[in-house]
Amino acid sequence: MRTMKILKSIFKIIFRSLLILVALVAAYYYFPEPHLPKNAHIDSLVVFKSKHELLAYSNGKLLKTYTISIGKNPVGKKEYEDDKKTPEGTYCIKDKNPNSGYYKNLGISYPNRDDLENAKKLGKPTGGDVKIHGLKNGDWYTRKFHRWKDWTNGCIALTDEEVEELYNAVPVGTPIQINP
Repeated sequence: MRTMKILKSIFKIIFRSLLILVALVAAYYYFPEPHLPKNAHIDSLVVFKSKHELLAYSNGKLLKTYTISIGKNPVGKKEYEDDKKTPEGTYCIKDKNPNSGYYKNLGISYPNRDDLENAKKLGKPTGGDVKIHGLKNGDWYTRKFHRWKDWTNGCIALTDEEVEELYNAVPVGTPIQINP
């Protein structure tokens, strides 16, 4: 009889813990995040890979900090094609694509001169097509959970809603500084 009471108590604790966990995960998934101000004009982007942050500035004022996912091999700067690293250095937004395999993207001007010289020394191609992009088309349900893991081939990933904001607020030519 005593064993049965203990088992019921344990079951109640486990059940309550699971309910709390489900509630927390649902809150994380659905809780809305602050948006950029309407008609924001972003004139500078700064990335801190180690913090998984992308900062959006307008006239020197920080407007928003985004949580990002980066390349699967996150430590160190991109050295060559398929190393799964996100570049480090000074670049700019070179183009915008509303019809990519991932929900919209902003192209980053990788490789720069230093990247080209480094890859040449290694005898490897630099690669390219480094983007700030949303989730893979069809993976909309992932939403903020994508942040729990570095999963790109070297790009910077955000939720679709966040890419939409940046896509509308960041003009081609905007500088982006990517830091370790």
